[in-house]
Amino acid sequence: MRQLLLLRHAKSSWDERDTPDHQRPLNRRGLAAAAAMRTAMQGLGLAPDVVLASTSRRTVQTLEALEPWADTPLVDRLDSLYLAPAPAMLKIIQEVGAMARSVLVVGHNPGVHDLAMLLVGAQAASFDNPDIRRLAEGFPTGALAEFTVTVPWQALDEGGGRLARFLCPRDLPGFGG
Repeated sequence: MRQLLLLRHAKSSWDERDTPDHQRPLNRRGLAAAAAMRTAMQGLGLAPDVVLASTSRRTVQTLEALEPWADTPLVDRLDSLYLAPAPAMLKIIQEVGAMARSVLVVGHNPGVHDLAMLLVGAQAASFDNPDIRRLAEGFPTGALAEFTVTVPWQALDEGGGRLARFLCPRDLPGFGG
């Protein structure tokens, strides 16, 4: 059994309108949300073997807020994840080595949300799961979707993930967001 964690970068700053999108940093709320998510992930024992992250400043800062890890994962910062659409993100995940048990992807919307919904697949139609209902409504900044994956990474496709949980920063203790 494998685990896929999809994390949207935390809230970024728009204070400096002339800053290129790729260089926008997290704002104070984003830093607090990322710290709250780190605490939640540790409490849930969510520790990836592999981390795939966009190279944007806000995703790098989100990832840094999650550190240090109990066991150091292999971290790969990929230009190709910057604003990547869901099919491109899925292709990157499909290239992960077979030995990886848990993969964390830190990226951007709409790609992260679209990928999460693609992985949910037909499960989304029933909306029996309250986390699926919340996920269908949107993927807020700093939110995390945890999927159970029963196929090898190379075979992951539409409907190939079972949503285990969907966490938003506003739901976490210690986040005054």
